[in-house]
Amino acid sequence: MLKTRVISGIFLIALIAAMNLTGGPVMCCILFLIALQGLFEFYRAVGVYKAEEGKHSILECLGYAGTAVYYLAAVMINEQRLLYLMLIICIVLVAMLAAYVFGFPKFEGVLVMKAFFGFMYVPVMLCFIFLTRSMQRGEYLVWLIYIVSWICDTFAYLTGTMFGKRKLAPLLSPHKSVEGAIGGIVGTVIISVLFSFLFLRVYDLKTTGNIMVFVLLGVVGGFVSQVGDLAASAFKRNHDVKDYGKIIPGHGGVLDRFDSVIFTAPMIYFLAALFFGI
Repeated sequence: MLKTRVISGIFLIALIAAMNLTGGPVMCCILFLIALQGLFEFYRAVGVYKAEEGKHSILECLGYAGTAVYYLAAVMINEQRLLYLMLIICIVLVAMLAAYVFGFPKFEGVLVMKAFFGFMYVPVMLCFIFLTRSMQRGEYLVWLIYIVSWICDTFAYLTGTMFGKRKLAPLLSPHKSVEGAIGGIVGTVIISVLFSFLFLRVYDLKTTGNIMVFVLLGVVGGFVSQVGDLAASAFKRNHDVKDYGKIIPGHGGVLDRFDSVIFTAPMIYFLAALFFGI
């Protein structure tokens, strides 16, 4: 099991490295496939896709179609990109509500909300990885998304193993501790600051003040990534699901591996845009 997990992890890191270094349409296509798989896993977990029936509903298809249009717009449009992406989000919502209204009473209102939430939760949030890569200095800033997410997880695990006493969320994740969560944030800040020296040197930016930006990125990103991890666990608990899937051997599904990245990506994008410009 450990060998399988390590091999899968190496392959995943290699894929992400190639994706980040390439950028552009190639990166967007890879992210689109990841988002599509993640959305399917979410829809299956929460009952939008009913595996026992073996058929796809119009709500599910609208989610997939919306994802395709969203990623196509992300890669094709440069000027006022965020405006067009917001428009697509509104169109997907209206389309799902239209399916709800004209198909009434085929779908329950809760199912429509789950379908739209899944679209926002997986494809829209994941797309911020591509948007971060596309911004000024994005070829470096995009790495912060993974640094903040996965370094935080590593430091939280190590700190929690050594010093953890108080449970953070015992009903969701019995092994996570308050001490581990704090250690995760501290570790993320340390690595983010170390990363900042490379970043500021490459772009010849002043150290004064800018390092504090990376401290903020580490604190906010570290906190948000842990919220994302626990949120994914909460969804699984609510729907009695152990893993979202098995597509990544030893790790589970896309959502099992990208649960914290989903939350971290938009935070890194907006904070980086605020301090370094789009």
